[in-house]
Amino acid sequence: MDRIMKKEDRNELKTEPSDAAQEEMTVELDLDDGRHVICSIVTILTVSKKDYIVLLPLDENGQNADGEVWFYRYSENENDPNEEPELTYIEDDEEYEAVGEAFDEYLDSVEFDEMVDDTEKEPQ
Repeated sequence: MDRIMKKEDRNELKTEPSDAAQEEMTVELDLDDGRHVICSIVTILTVSKKDYIVLLPLDENGQNADGEVWFYRYSENENDPNEEPELTYIEDDEEYEAVGEAFDEYLDSVEFDEMVDDTEKEPQ
């Protein structure tokens, strides 16, 4: 199975304030190869008592044409809430698969919620 995420051992996470009219949270990743990528935060998942972040990399126009997402292990310093979160590459295939499955479940629940919302909005 092909991995969706590109392999970067360590990344620096910079939180970018979102525009008031834009609800989407974004982060800037400084990749090991020197590239800077702006990503939309899709969600943060908890799998086996560990947190993972799902990022949608955006092109220079703020779009993602192929639907590619990146999974990273995510941790915050509980003693210093102002410290930037740390992202770590997921090396273990089983761990990666578990996160992928959790993300699929998340997408299923979001689609279900949207269907329920659409049904509630329909005129009777």
